[in-house]
Amino acid sequence: MSPHHPYPEAKPPQIVLLRHGETEWSRTGKHTGRTDVPLTDEGERRAAALRPVLADRRFGVVLASPRQRAVRTAELAGFAGRIETTEDLAEFDYGAYEGLTSPQIAEQRPGWDLWRDGAPDGETAAEVRVRVERVIARAQRVLDGGQDVLLVAHGHVLRALGAAWIDLPPEGGARLVLSTAGLAELGHEHGNRVIDLWNAA
Repeated sequence: MSPHHPYPEAKPPQIVLLRHGETEWSRTGKHTGRTDVPLTDEGERRAAALRPVLADRRFGVVLASPRQRAVRTAELAGFAGRIETTEDLAEFDYGAYEGLTSPQIAEQRPGWDLWRDGAPDGETAAEVRVRVERVIARAQRVLDGGQDVLLVAHGHVLRALGAAWIDLPPEGGARLVLSTAGLAELGHEHGNRVIDLWNAA
């Protein structure tokens, strides 16, 4: 029998991912990259509901995409005045497919897949990988100092970051789904990078 420990071990520091709340474009399935659309009322409500969920976390840094839907989500979740923005957390540049839904894109290009094909005049998953690796490198320095990191951004870029964290190839983000106002936790186990939690509502 293992000896009894009166105090639980401290939880290793984590990267917490938060996708922004609902927008009109996300609600209707439009690819939203550069377009700076606001949260819907429901998006604001869901973002504010995260405040008590995250209130006990001690984040060494709070990084967000510069787009208002991400910054507003971070503010409503309780981090106003602490938010640092970086273009490295901006959503995929969808190029010519900005504002289109997947069915509309399929009419133009049957079989298209963002993760495999990228977007014309936009970005590929490999190009986004370069950005998220920079974010991970910065986050890791904060983790090494014993503090958590909060990243507030968009569905596809956070999926790309999750894939990078666990050494999936760039197109591996296709295997990870993150809902609006969804949370994820990235950490370590036995020296390996792991996903501790994914797409918690």
